[in-house]
Amino acid sequence: MRPLDDTAGIQPSGQPLSVLGDLEPIRGRRRLRPLGHEAYHGLVQDRMADVDAIARRRAEPVPLVPGSQMVVALDVDGTIVDMGGRVSERVMASIARLRAHEVQVVIATGRSIEAAMPVARHIGLTSGWMVCANGALTLRLDPEAPGGHEIVDSITFDPAAAIDTLRAAVPDGIVAVETPGAGFRVSRPFPDGELIEDQTVVSLEELRAQSATRVVLRAPGMAVDEFSALVHDAGLHSVEYAIGWTAWLDVAPQGVTKASALEALAARLGTDAAHAVAVGDGSNDVEMLQWAGVGVAMGSAPQWVRECADVVTEPVWRDGCAAVLDALIERTRESR
Repeated sequence: MRPLDDTAGIQPSGQPLSVLGDLEPIRGRRRLRPLGHEAYHGLVQDRMADVDAIARRRAEPVPLVPGSQMVVALDVDGTIVDMGGRVSERVMASIARLRAHEVQVVIATGRSIEAAMPVARHIGLTSGWMVCANGALTLRLDPEAPGGHEIVDSITFDPAAAIDTLRAAVPDGIVAVETPGAGFRVSRPFPDGELIEDQTVVSLEELRAQSATRVVLRAPGMAVDEFSALVHDAGLHSVEYAIGWTAWLDVAPQGVTKASALEALAARLGTDAAHAVAVGDGSNDVEMLQWAGVGVAMGSAPQWVRECADVVTEPVWRDGCAAVLDALIERTRESR
């Protein structure tokens, strides 16, 4: 596995991945075990069969052939980046192969711009498109632009009502408001290592006063089940929200998801969902998986997320995403 460059400040985002799949003890600890060459080749063949079956089932078949019409949307944490902040050589190579076929490979993440850009650079995406903040921000990647990107779409909302509701539900929680390009304004600092971005502590009045692309609620030390129940009972009907693996909640503008951003981006690129493949593992990926012509859930995803996908692949540490991407290329080679 190739580690991300620590000097660039890259690290896993604040919502840790679940640990599932094959493990083996190493000196009293547990180590994730990647697939060997033969097993990985078999996995690629399985994913090819899955994509072939989906293509055959369509009432109006669309050839899922790598090219300029194809969009491949990839979640980051738990999909292409593992728990240690690493991207495997197989993932790197499969992305490069798709781009050589002019496929639009799009990172679609809940991460902020500051946390997503180092990942994009690391996997070789210096041009093209990226969706951040769970769909509230769409970027055009351009190495000549300041910071390597240009924001082409930014959707904000008035966070005051959401903040009030969240504070009433979880009074001891940390509230943060994302400011693109300037990190987070927070009610108090997050636990060490959870936010890559800069944090500026401000009053609740200041947090409520300015429009936001996202509001985050974090409850360190609270059990996820308890947190989920409190948030559910709060009845956040005016906004969309997704609970992560920890006591962590992202609140986005109403109707904004990764899928809504990808739909608009596909139209901009002159293509559509039927030509799209999406891969993810979290609750904030569900709409994206359902939108795409082929929605792929990682094996580490919760059961209800896997049930929303067309295909379930192996977890990140077994290169499940890379196998899907390689399957798209292999289908093309075998059809020649």
